[in-house]
Amino acid sequence: MGSGESAEHAETGGLRARARRAMRAELATLALELFAERGFDETTVEDIAHAAGLSKRSFFRYFPSKEDVVFGAVESMADEVADEVRRRPDDEEPWDCLHHVLRAWQERIHASGRQLAELALIDATPSLRARLHQKRDAMRAQVAEALTERRDAKLDMFGADLLTAAATAALDAADREWLRSGGTADRGALVDRAFATLRP
Repeated sequence: MGSGESAEHAETGGLRARARRAMRAELATLALELFAERGFDETTVEDIAHAAGLSKRSFFRYFPSKEDVVFGAVESMADEVADEVRRRPDDEEPWDCLHHVLRAWQERIHASGRQLAELALIDATPSLRARLHQKRDAMRAQVAEALTERRDAKLDMFGADLLTAAATAALDAADREWLRSGGTADRGALVDRAFATLRP
C-alpha cells in the first residue's frame, strides 16, 4: 500500500470513527429523553432504535445493551483519564495527580449539561446503579495501573488501588451532594472538599 493509499485509508477510518461516535451520542441523547419521559424499565431497545430511525439489530452495533447507552462514554473516558495520569509531572504526588485529572474531567462532564438527569436516572434504577459500579471498577483498575506506570512512581499496585478507591469515593460523595442540591451546588468545590477530606 502506497503512502497515498495509506493516507486515504487513515482518513476513511477516521471518518468512520467520527460517524460512529456521533451516532452513539445521538442514541444516548434519544435514550435519555425516552427514559425521562417513560421510565428506564418501560423503554425498550426497539423504542430507542425506532426514535433514531434504526433497526434493533443496528442498535446493537453501537451498544451491547440498553444499560450501556447511559454509560456510552465511560470506556473512552477511562483510556483518556489513564493517559492524562501518565502525563502529569513526575514529581507530583499521586493523590494530587488524581485530584487534578479527575476534577478536570468532572468539569468537562458537568459542562455537557446532561449529568443531572443521568445521575437522577441512575440513582432511581437499581440495574443502572449496579452497572455503574461495574464500569467504575474497570475504570479504577485502569487508572490505578497508570499511576504505577508514571516515571519515578514509588507506588505498588496495592497503594495505587487504595488511592483510586478513595478517589472514587470522593467523586461519589460529591455526586450525591450535587444531586441533593438539584445541581445548584458548586461541583468543583465539592470535589475539592472531598479530596481535601480524604487526603492521605
